[in-house]
Amino acid sequence: MIYLDNAATTWPKPECVYQAIDHCLRTMGANPGRGGHSMARAASLMLYEAREALAELFRIEDANQIVFTHNATDAISMAVFGLLCPGDTLVTTAMEHNAVARAVRYVEAKGVHVVIVPCKRDGQLDMNAMRAAVMQRPKAVIMSHASNVTGTIMPIAEIGKLTKQIGAIFIVDAAQTAGVEAIDVAAMGIDLLAFSGHKGLLGPQGTGGLYVSEAQAVTPLRVGGTGSLSESDKQPEFMPDRLESGTPNTPGIAGLKAGVRFILDTGRENIQAKEMALTQLLLDGLKGIPTLTVHGNTDIAGRTAVVSFTLNGKDSGQIAHALDRDYEIACRSGLHCAPWAHQAIGTLKTGTVRLSPGYFNTEEEIGQVIAAVQKIAAQGG
Repeated sequence: MIYLDNAATTWPKPECVYQAIDHCLRTMGANPGRGGHSMARAASLMLYEAREALAELFRIEDANQIVFTHNATDAISMAVFGLLCPGDTLVTTAMEHNAVARAVRYVEAKGVHVVIVPCKRDGQLDMNAMRAAVMQRPKAVIMSHASNVTGTIMPIAEIGKLTKQIGAIFIVDAAQTAGVEAIDVAAMGIDLLAFSGHKGLLGPQGTGGLYVSEAQAVTPLRVGGTGSLSESDKQPEFMPDRLESGTPNTPGIAGLKAGVRFILDTGRENIQAKEMALTQLLLDGLKGIPTLTVHGNTDIAGRTAVVSFTLNGKDSGQIAHALDRDYEIACRSGLHCAPWAHQAIGTLKTGTVRLSPGYFNTEEEIGQVIAAVQKIAAQGG
């Protein structure tokens, strides 16, 4: 199979990820922080080393400000529900994934005033509208670092400067960029960073995290056992225990740690360069199909390794099914859990076919994908 659905979940994983999960299950089967014996201590140390690796990647000073979550959606809900109260104003954008959109709509129904900043047909943010929205002094701004539909990268650092000027909290959804794009939380003015472990960080599904700056106090989404302060029935106030309750996904975090270490050892820039070279090949090949429309930037400037397209007169779902059935090419079609984004780019009724190359794809595979799409485009009906 040629796997081009890396924007959903990267596959395959580096071999070290599989080995780390297996090693953890075999040798660190105890609960981290829930015992003084050697196996529990080894599990606790591994969790901290995973935090340290993530802190190194995102330029976070204190690794204890990173909380492990089930995924990016869990982290976003934790941030939104833990910070916004009725009467607050929250600014977001029209290109958001449902992980943000549904959390926003939920707090809006509870009395939070929501401002949705419009975006252009290519997925670019309307910066004049964003500046106007931020100048109204909202409590928080939440937005994706890059669109999962068009791959459009948003001007996070510029918006981070705006939020710092007026004292707004800046929440960034890095599900599509963590592990590939450069992220420096201090330099970009990010107060809370939500990320998934199973995409660009090359870890397993069911892993993710939330960085919370020391200046912010997030109300816990869930409370319970932490392995610390067991003599008290009150939730700990210190991080990460304040926001981490219950037994963690220790094998998953072991795999996540291995994925992040692979990125650090390989070089994030090298991974990004390869993915973008493959994306350029893909874009160049698709441009030669007259009935095909690429949605978003038509070159690699300002985008991630995500290419969404439609073919005139052809159903996106049927195209993806044909790619899978006839050519063994895995991709994704439809609305990609992002109806706001499709509304913004004009594909809400049709959806798109999304191809997302990853680090382990090859130039030969991209050539085969282009040839397959050309054949499907040439077919009548």
